[in-house]
Amino acid sequence: MVKAIKVMLIPNNVQKTKMFQYAGASRFAYNWALAREIENYEKGGKFLSDAELRKEFTKLRHSDEYAWLLNISNNVTKQAIKDACTAYKNFFKGLQKF
Repeated sequence: MVKAIKVMLIPNNVQKTKMFQYAGASRFAYNWALAREIENYEKGGKFLSDAELRKEFTKLRHSDEYAWLLNISNNVTKQAIKDACTAYKNFFKGLQKF
């Protein structure tokens, strides 16, 4: 038998702020990776692996324009980039629609 437990999170203001920052950084990384894949495809390039994209994103994080990303854990953006690559692959396999 499988039991389920409902848990209700009641974050304080600092925790809410962090959650919104993590969600925003994740969305930014996902959209950035997807845009890079589409740009590469339009130029006739092959699929960029998530490792390549993460290396590029690390360089991007350390630029002055995107210094705000340094306050966010790299695991958040890493997973977002992996998810974008998986979605991009599934699109070309016909498993997902645009």
